[in-house]
Amino acid sequence: MSAEATSSVRTGTLAQVMATLRPSMDRRAREWRTGFVTNSRSVVVSGGGSGMGRAIAEAFAAAGDSVLILGRRADKLAEVASSTGGRHVACDLSNAEDVAAAAESFDKIEVLVNCAGGRSRRKGRDLGTIRQRWTDDFETNVLTVVLLTEAAFPHFAPGARLITIGSIAAWRGNDSYGAVKAALHGWNHGVVPRMAAIGGTSNIVVPGFVSGTEFFGIELTEADLARRAGESLLGRVGQVDDIVGMVTYLASPAAGFVTGQILGVNGGAVLGR
Repeated sequence: MSAEATSSVRTGTLAQVMATLRPSMDRRAREWRTGFVTNSRSVVVSGGGSGMGRAIAEAFAAAGDSVLILGRRADKLAEVASSTGGRHVACDLSNAEDVAAAAESFDKIEVLVNCAGGRSRRKGRDLGTIRQRWTDDFETNVLTVVLLTEAAFPHFAPGARLITIGSIAAWRGNDSYGAVKAALHGWNHGVVPRMAAIGGTSNIVVPGFVSGTEFFGIELTEADLARRAGESLLGRVGQVDDIVGMVTYLASPAAGFVTGQILGVNGGAVLGR
């Protein structure tokens, strides 16, 4: 065979190989540029019926991931699941039996976002009310995270991402709510080595004030929003998309070496520590 013919065959073979590899190369190039996985992942989001949890679930679904949302309000969960094409399970995540039953819906879990939580509305300084307020906040913000994460461990895929939503109140102090959110920081330190054993990561996202959620139970006035904006060095209040951006980053290949961190997203209202 002549040199020209040999060269032609080699060129043809190389072209065939490159044509075969091109889709994979293009996909990996997109992942490298954007930091996001383009293959569908299995994602579980607690508190997915409203606010930040809903926005997080919608973001993963929009990226092509399979999303299971958990929470107490079946009607809200069904609405979100319908719009995202995902699944939902209504349950009380502070109740061990409910969590065990919900875990029967788990397959493999590649991303778990603990977003369920809230603040007790109980008022009063008598000892009975104080005890109940602290108990409410502990159950709503700590037990929901601990029980769901423990139920998820047998289902975590290698390299899984565990992301927990905290609060700036853990740094600033805010009675029982701040205290229980701070408890998650110590809990996370204990979970990190367990996640590392499967090649996974675990981090806490600490939002500052974020508008557009049901956290306060009332619609804030323009004066309230202006005051909150003034607490941020950037001069604005946080948006749900600010939190979604950090969560999707932590779930991406770009964050594969980030673990055991408490990451503030607050516009400089509280500086890193």
